[in-house]
Amino acid sequence: MTLIRVPVSRLQDLVAGYLTNNNISGPNAAAVARALVQAEVDGQKGHGLTRIDSYTAQARVGKVDGHAEPKLNRTRPGALMIDVAHGFCYRALEIATAELPKLAAENGIAAAGLVRSHHAGALGQATERLARAGMLAMMFTNAPQAMTSWGGRKPVFGTNPIAFAAPRRNADPIIVDLALSEVARGKILAASQKGEDIPEGWAKDAEGRPTTDAKAALKGTVFPAGGAKGAALALMVEVLSASLVGANHSFEASSLFDAEGPPPALGQFMIAIDPGAFAGADAFADRLELLASAIEGDEGARLPGARRAELRAAADRNGVEVSSELVTQLEGGANL
Repeated sequence: MTLIRVPVSRLQDLVAGYLTNNNISGPNAAAVARALVQAEVDGQKGHGLTRIDSYTAQARVGKVDGHAEPKLNRTRPGALMIDVAHGFCYRALEIATAELPKLAAENGIAAAGLVRSHHAGALGQATERLARAGMLAMMFTNAPQAMTSWGGRKPVFGTNPIAFAAPRRNADPIIVDLALSEVARGKILAASQKGEDIPEGWAKDAEGRPTTDAKAALKGTVFPAGGAKGAALALMVEVLSASLVGANHSFEASSLFDAEGPPPALGQFMIAIDPGAFAGADAFADRLELLASAIEGDEGARLPGARRAELRAAADRNGVEVSSELVTQLEGGANL
């Protein structure tokens, strides 16, 4: 495999053009391309360009509606519901992150639920947008079944990621973005596509045996992060992102990795908090900077999300490293 570097904007155009030739509307393709390329830049490759083939396969057969238009409904002064209409999640997330800061400024706290949704990708992107608008942000999503409840044998939960972001004064936001499994399934997918083994302790095969075979792991289950604690947090995410908004639970959802079955109909839940409604924006910023300085002043420690700025600067200078085979595939179907 030959690796080459492609400018960020060129790569977004290639991905968007390729998607529009696979039964995906222009606005949806542009939103998906922004999210996938940003994940690639940020080093979250399991949510990046490895998703192109599965996304387009699903769009071609209608498992995801590439032409869906998200429908926004303000149900309370500080509450939104967005029907993703079995389409891609990214446009709905862009709508939510544009609306929530306005509602949080009015009400102190605002929340949005997304229903009939799809893969939410790297959640930190959405929480970062809220933080850059001055809000504290949290986001939760469920995912197709991949993890057992603690002590159980059957998969009930997905990897059920969570994300958090906090705005800083004159600095990039603090961003926490993690799956509640030992590893995100997207990393296993990436290893499977490359024909690589995965580390021990990531997953079990379909018979419940620990495995380093990525393909076998995709048919099995993943270990919860932190054992029983991770499984309990996955339950919390399931309640917030599925039960609360009326979405499919993880064990009801079809796979995000293939074009078989009905739409996954997953759910997401986002919260935006205006610091000005509590201690006050300046007091919050002062206290957060004290905390940040205590962490950054400890040699070897760094704040979550700090590496993103370095990776983005490198991508802006040098482009994004991708395989020449992928670029050829995209160029052949992008009609640019």
